[in-house]
Amino acid sequence: MANSYFQFKQFTVWHDKCAMKVGTDGVLLGAWAPAKDALRILDIGTGTGLVALMLAQRSQATIAALEIDKDASIQAIENIERSPWQSRIEVVRADFKSYRPALAFDLIVSNPPYFIDSMKCPDGQRSTARHTNELSYEDLIEGVSALLGHNGTFCIVIPTDVSEKVKSIALEYHLYPERQLFVITKPGAAPKRTLINFTFKEQDCYTEELLTEISRHQYSQEYIALTKDYYMKL
Repeated sequence: MANSYFQFKQFTVWHDKCAMKVGTDGVLLGAWAPAKDALRILDIGTGTGLVALMLAQRSQATIAALEIDKDASIQAIENIERSPWQSRIEVVRADFKSYRPALAFDLIVSNPPYFIDSMKCPDGQRSTARHTNELSYEDLIEGVSALLGHNGTFCIVIPTDVSEKVKSIALEYHLYPERQLFVITKPGAAPKRTLINFTFKEQDCYTEELLTEISRHQYSQEYIALTKDYYMKL
């Protein structure tokens, strides 16, 4: 039976109430997004609160952790209240499509639903968490463009096979790729995940690759360097 929580160096994430458990996508987003100088951060679809907690650990920002699902938002609140950063993270239960905060954000992050064309799973909560029917990429990027500050950054983790589509949609809202990371899970494999930073500044995009594992449960040096401040055994 899987553990009902995941222990990190400075905080613990319980995920027994959430459809989507702690996973590599969220860890990569939380470790890679450019949070150091951000003062206001929005985490869209926070789930357990994992990414919000990771960003709080390495910034001084105030963070809005947005979640539409009731059980997930309760779990996020519990995780954040047990953390050292409860005074800087607010869980907001709301639909992103109708979310209208008073101030813009310096950094917006999202690990969005991504199975656009796949069959829905019978678990309604898990289906909402994994499919774009509730929040399409178009909805997401349109909303981000309205909430992101002029000099802000939007960081997203998505399947590599939709990255060109997402970049094309972003261009319609004058969001340009600044940095793109292709994630490779084993030597010789094609990248299945991509992380992209977007800004309102038109520029050349810096592209790089990250290999997560050299062999089963043997992490690469670059993955260790990226996540060592979080994982207990690194």
